[in-house]
Amino acid sequence: MTRKLLTAEGYDILKNELEHILRVERPETTKIVAWAASLGDRSENADYTANKRKLRQLDNRIRFLTKLFDVAQRFEYSPQQEGKAYFGAWIELENEEGKIIKFRIVGNDEIYLNKQYISLQSPMAKACLGKEEGDDIEIITPEGKKYWSVLNIEYI
Repeated sequence: MTRKLLTAEGYDILKNELEHILRVERPETTKIVAWAASLGDRSENADYTANKRKLRQLDNRIRFLTKLFDVAQRFEYSPQQEGKAYFGAWIELENEEGKIIKFRIVGNDEIYLNKQYISLQSPMAKACLGKEEGDDIEIITPEGKKYWSVLNIEYI
């Protein structure tokens, strides 16, 4: 089985999501489904149909998160990382035209938590790994090669 890296923050957010679904959302939805089923004809019961669908979605998310935590590795920040771009770093880059972007390198399962997160597997993240402030990086895009300068690296 492949280990999946998660930042400490991402690990905690996803763990809390799983606990919330198991302790709050699923029990509430199960009660609604049971109540709606008790009303009789389920084929025309919108409450039953909608909440049964929601229950399936919750169960799918529970299965996904449970499997994720079976292989997840919580990655803690280490002071040895300071000054270089590694997993969990916030990186600020500037291109040749003066455009500045800022992003954080995270695991594949965390990229949906924040618009500024990019996957460790992305070309941009791979090009940044091990770089220091002031270094230049080259990214190959469909439009050709693009060059960026590392302005800032920080771990929050």
